[in-house]
Amino acid sequence: MFSIGKCRTGIDGLDQILRGGLPEGGTTLVVGGPGTGKSLVGLEFLYRSALGGEPGIFISFEERAGALRDNARTLGWDLLALEQTGKLSLIDARIDPRGIVAGEFGIECFTTILDHKLRATGARRVVIDALDLLLRLISDHKRAQNELLALHQWLEERGITTLLTVKAPRRGGKARNHQFMDYMADCVIALDNRLLGQLSTRRLRVVKYRGSAFDANEYPFVIERPGITLLPISGFDLSHKALGEFFPSGVRGLDGLLGGGFRRAASVLISGSSGTGKTTLCSSFAQAACARNDPMLYINFEESEAALTSAMLSAGIDLGPALATGRLRMLTAMPEAMGAEQHLVRALGALKQLRPACVVVESASACRRMGTAQAAFEYLMRLINACKEMGMTILITNQTAGFMNQEEISGIGISSIIDAIVMLRLVEEGSQLQRQLLVMKSRGASNSLRYHDFRISDAGVDILGADA
Repeated sequence: MFSIGKCRTGIDGLDQILRGGLPEGGTTLVVGGPGTGKSLVGLEFLYRSALGGEPGIFISFEERAGALRDNARTLGWDLLALEQTGKLSLIDARIDPRGIVAGEFGIECFTTILDHKLRATGARRVVIDALDLLLRLISDHKRAQNELLALHQWLEERGITTLLTVKAPRRGGKARNHQFMDYMADCVIALDNRLLGQLSTRRLRVVKYRGSAFDANEYPFVIERPGITLLPISGFDLSHKALGEFFPSGVRGLDGLLGGGFRRAASVLISGSSGTGKTTLCSSFAQAACARNDPMLYINFEESEAALTSAMLSAGIDLGPALATGRLRMLTAMPEAMGAEQHLVRALGALKQLRPACVVVESASACRRMGTAQAAFEYLMRLINACKEMGMTILITNQTAGFMNQEEISGIGISSIIDAIVMLRLVEEGSQLQRQLLVMKSRGASNSLRYHDFRISDAGVDILGADA
């Protein structure tokens, strides 16, 4: 079966969406408003190619070459080193706004310069950034179309893989000039930058891809070291590892109720109202994991590292030694501090660096403050998926609404993909409140199906009437 050639971009997640990369020897158009990352998409494509030994040419009609180098350095890219080895060429082609065009401007002068550079470097990959600024030199709209078509054909005849960037209008503005480029290009990628729940988020969508299948949904992405990262949640394959062996939960009496304990590569939800003991159960789990030399990542959106470790001392749980040795790592931040995409990139980076056996997230309810319910859902789905694929056990807490009732187990719609669910509640017994625990679900195990009283003392958590 025939398929077109693909040219990998090296951009994290983009090649997955493009089903292999950009059309090799074809033209890709990247359209977006200010601050969406158009130039960086093109620059990272050439940067990753150059690192792999493929030379490229970046022609900028808007930014100075020096500014491009400085901006790239903030992402950890050393463009100058690649320029010195001949793997990357930055051409500053900015047009003097005070210049006077004498006669009719044609594309031939541009292609002559480009042809010389292609021959000198051996490059087969070209990015033309802000091409719309060059086309402003041609006042007649029809002739501008003809000149652009001539450029497209010139590049196509030479088999050059080309990426063009042009501006999109601001929301509510006039239609973008030269929209016929959408029809001319082999692949069209649209970028935008929007506010969701007062938090900024960038999105990418592949509009068309001639001769190739592609993922057509809209995907969030972030720009930070070491570059652009796309988060194609709807592009997941279900490649989770099978649930592994049972191991101790760290809570006396809980393993028997779960049918043997927690399992490797499982997702566990601990749900309950405020004061039921969710954090104490998670801290007991963390302490036990570190005691058996399992690396542990604790993601906390509710308490600082100092506040959590201090509070848990009253329950006889000392997380200090594990933190001091690095066996336990805390990743803390306010949910509102950044968008869900940045929180996710941060978490995935920590997973890759630490390679923990177990992960705790506090909490699903706090994740809703990242912007929207959908953003929080995607954050947790992607994180759970990553942990399962890497064979890590993940515990997620959720604070339910109300005081002594449970209105929604996970609070965010993820309970159906959870392997084990532990429900906590407070009940009135005479003039006192009593904590109770129910294992609602424990996939692949025979779990208890009744509520059990438990208490929290300076000796930790103890489930009454359960086997130790």
